[in-house]
Parts: sequence; C-alpha cells; structure tokens
Amino acid sequence: MSAPDPQNPLGLRSDLDSYYVPLGDNTFEPTLHAQGAWLAHEQHMAPVTGLLAHCLQTFNTREDLQLARLTAEILGVMPARPTTVECQTIRSGRTIELDEATVSIEGRVVVRARAWRLGRVDTSEVAADETPAIPGPDELAAIDLSQLWGGGFIASLELRTDTQRVPGRGHAWARPTKHLVEGEPVHPVAAYLGVVDTANGVATRLDPRSWMFPNTDLSVHLVRQPKAGWVGFDTAVIVGDSGVGLTSSRLHDIDGPVGRCEQILTVRPMA
Repeated sequence: MSAPDPQNPLGLRSDLDSYYVPLGDNTFEPTLHAQGAWLAHEQHMAPVTGLLAHCLQTFNTREDLQLARLTAEILGVMPARPTTVECQTIRSGRTIELDEATVSIEGRVVVRARAWRLGRVDTSEVAADETPAIPGPDELAAIDLSQLWGGGFIASLELRTDTQRVPGRGHAWARPTKHLVEGEPVHPVAAYLGVVDTANGVATRLDPRSWMFPNTDLSVHLVRQPKAGWVGFDTAVIVGDSGVGLTSSRLHDIDGPVGRCEQILTVRPMA
C-alpha cells in the first residue's frame, strides 16, 4: 500500500475543473483546487466563501434585492471533507433582508455568515466614488504565488501584481481558473466572492514561512454588484504589537471599484 501524498493527504480529486462537486442535500465535496494554504488537509476560505455565497444566492432569488454586505466568522479549521451549507432568513422585509448561512463539516459548524440584501433603486443621478483606479491586470506582472504559498487553491489562480509593491502594501489581480461548483450555474457575485479572501496573501507584510497570520473573519461591503472574473485588490496590511493584524482592501472588478474587504488576523511565529 502506497504512503499518503503529504501534499494531498486526503486524496482530494485533482482531475476536475471545479472547486466543489455537489453531493445533494446542500452538501459539496471539495476538490484539490479548494485546498488551503496553511494546512494540506484544510480548505481555503476563499472557495468556502464562494460556496456559501452560491448557496445564499440559490436560497434567496429575489431580483429586487442585492447583496450589499457579507460577513463570515471563521470558527476553526475547515477540513477538506464533505461540506454542508444551510441558509435561513433572519430578517425579512420589502426592501431589506438579512440572511444567514452556516457551513458544517463532520457535524461541526466551521463558518457562520450573515448577508444583508438591500433594495435596488436607481441612484445613478447621485452616484459618486472618488476611489482611485488601480492598474488593470494587463498592466501588472504575472506572478506564481505558489512559490510563497502552498495549497491547491493558490495554485488554481491566475495572479498579477505590481513590481513596485512593498511589504504590506500593493495592488494585485486574481482570477480563478476553475468553476466554483461542478455542473451548476453560479451567480456572478458568488463567483467574485470566491476569490476575495485571497486579499490576505497578495500583499503580505510577513513571510508565511516564518509567521502565521490567518484571518478569523471576512467582511465584504459592496456598493455595486461585481462582475465575475478578475478580482482587483488595493491592499494594506498592518500588524500590532500584541499578536493582532488587519488586512484592508479596496475591491475592484474589471470596470472599477466595487467595495471593500476587511480581515482581522491572528499573528504568531510559525511553530
């Protein structure tokens, strides 16, 4: 009997062009492409976020509402095992609703997320945003982040970064090369959100081979509905003196700014 592959100890499938395979009953099997960056047996939060956003969009199909904020609390390591997402409406309304999604693995809730949906109103007459545009993906250099980060998810991304970036500050674009859920249509917002957690790895202030700085939450605010494809980051990372850090990113799609993302970090030396 052959020994387990240390890079893929759970024997995750690598032959599919998707991050998840639906198993029925709101349960999904992660593939190797959903593998996390810190541990070989965990899932990366980025595709998990995309999956829960996909389930939220499937659960609530009201076209008169738009996803304006998604906040996810990460309650522990997310093993790369069959993953169940359950959704419910916490606060229903004519123009404002609050939905919740819980992500469970092996009987344990690992992520709890809430999403505010706000009514669609034509505000084009007063729309304004002075957020500076960042260089487009064609203006930045291709980079292989798998030289710095491990895991199947990072390896599945097409990445561009600016060559002038400094530790803790920089611009980047990321685009998935895999479909979120095998055989299922995915809402553009869910596909976009399936990349956003990458923000914590594109402009690192610390070397992940010497320091751990995983985020314990992910909070995304959207002022318009983003397009799927390239996700742009204008990112700044700060680290305090008592083990806490913060990754803040202005988010873009190919048409310009769409909102913001915040991630609180627990910072400690690598064991």
